[in-house]
Amino acid sequence: MAALTREQFFAVLAPIVIRVRQEGSTMFPSVRLAQNLLETGGVIHAWNNLSGIKVGNGQTNAYWHGEAVVKRTWEHIDGRDINTKAAFRAYDSLYHFYKDLDLLLATPRYDRVRKAESPERQAQMLLACGYATDPNYPLKLMAIIKQYSLKKYDLMGKPPVKPEKFRDAEIVAVVHGGQAVSDGYLVHGVTWIPARRVGELLGAAIDWNGKQVTVNGVAIESVLSNATGYVKVRDLADRLGLTAGWDALARVVTIG
Repeated sequence: MAALTREQFFAVLAPIVIRVRQEGSTMFPSVRLAQNLLETGGVIHAWNNLSGIKVGNGQTNAYWHGEAVVKRTWEHIDGRDINTKAAFRAYDSLYHFYKDLDLLLATPRYDRVRKAESPERQAQMLLACGYATDPNYPLKLMAIIKQYSLKKYDLMGKPPVKPEKFRDAEIVAVVHGGQAVSDGYLVHGVTWIPARRVGELLGAAIDWNGKQVTVNGVAIESVLSNATGYVKVRDLADRLGLTAGWDALARVVTIG
């Protein structure tokens, strides 16, 4: 992907960062977004790795399935910047990347990062715990946070309110094109999604005929809750000639 304006960059990432925070991440969205800009220069690559997570021991998990790219990188070693090559993890989506990074930050090494009570403290602890090697890393993060007023996103991480008719549902991520585009509500093995939000993003004409949602003029099974029409993700995908997949380990629905 080409370099984005700063506004576009944060507009793409902020909803996903906020979602992961709502799911229990200990990372302040402001810190996370500042890291992403600092470490990518504002470019979102196809491999969806925004923080230079390396392959490491190669152990796969629910969010990283073993894919990798080899890229040149800078390391700050013994007071010098060294240009070298390294293997970096590649992800199915930006949501997968953030969730995998949280697994790394859940290890004992990063205890002080998780317990940080402010963005300033968290930025400092990322350096102190060895996440970063640049001694100016915390200052750079805080400068970005201030310049782009990123602390506003820290106020948006409260758990989402479920629609009335999906109170007992499990909230899962719905991913398309590498990005988490919506919440889905999983009930008895079926994921329901907001028809207009997802359908129009996929290029469909979404309407309501008084009883059901219509997709390009065709009515499909629907649930109306809180003035929003919800449809089964597979029904919407089928109507548009797409496929809907389910990643049981990551708890993610993919539309592609």
